[in-house]
Order: sequence, then C-alpha cells, then structure tokens
Amino acid sequence: MSATPAYEVVIVPAVGQPAREELRQQCYDVRIDVFHREQGFPLDTEIDEYDEEATHILLRLLPSLKPVGTIRCVKLKDYYKLTRLAVLKGYRQHRFGRVLVQSLHDYVRAHAKASGDALGGPATVKLVAHSQIPVKGFYGEEFDEDGAPHQKMVARLPLSD
Repeated sequence: MSATPAYEVVIVPAVGQPAREELRQQCYDVRIDVFHREQGFPLDTEIDEYDEEATHILLRLLPSLKPVGTIRCVKLKDYYKLTRLAVLKGYRQHRFGRVLVQSLHDYVRAHAKASGDALGGPATVKLVAHSQIPVKGFYGEEFDEDGAPHQKMVARLPLSD
C-alpha cells in the first residue's frame, strides 16, 4: 500500500452560507462517480429529498483540493442517519471511508450536545446507517434498497468525552 496522501475533511456549510453549493456539488460528483458510474445505480436516485437540508462532509486531497470522498448526515425525528458514504475507487486503500465515518460521528456528537438531543437514551445519540451488504463489515437484517441488498446498522454514540 502506498503512503496515505495529505488530505482535509470539510464540513459543507449550512444552507445559505458561502461556498455551500460549490462544496456540495463536489460531494455530488464523488457520489455520482461511485454510485452511478461504478456501481450502476440510476442517476435519478442519487440526489434526493434529504440533500438540501443534510449535512455533507467532504474529503479532499492536499494541496490539489481534489474531492475523493464524501458522507452525508440526515437529522431525523428520533435519530441521525449516516448516508451516501462514497470514496473514489483509486483511494479506498487509504481507509478514507473510516476517516469520513469518524468525522461524521464527531459532527453528530457535537451537534447533539449543542442542540440538547439525547436521541437514543441518556447521554447517547442514536446513529443509523443502511450499508450495502458487500461493505457491511464496515459497521453490523438485510433488505433491498434501490435494487441492492443492504443491512441496517445502529450505533449509540456517547455524548461524554
């Protein structure tokens, strides 16, 4: 395995903030490359009703700022949902998926503390993900989502340090 290239993780600014659209488009570009071009999912399912309000996280190489990974967090009524984790094929050996998941966990903890959301029980926050079966080992009932087998996974993140 080659050395991990320098990178940065960027939380895309909230709705109405400067640079949101440009950075969110970079997230979309990575997702389209992975889910549509590589995995064959229909393009019209890639952007959905959650994208406008979701928190997007982008991983870019330094110093080029080339986007190579993204993940999305959706705040629902009783939990946060991790969705749309994608890393370009040529960069997966660097474990950027783990970096993105950890960044999302950190974001969820901070957001839950700041907003007083103890979703999932006292001093915890509930995070749900639907993983494609080939990558379920990344986290842990199998079901079909967008024509591909998935497994639901739930994590309860402690809000204390």
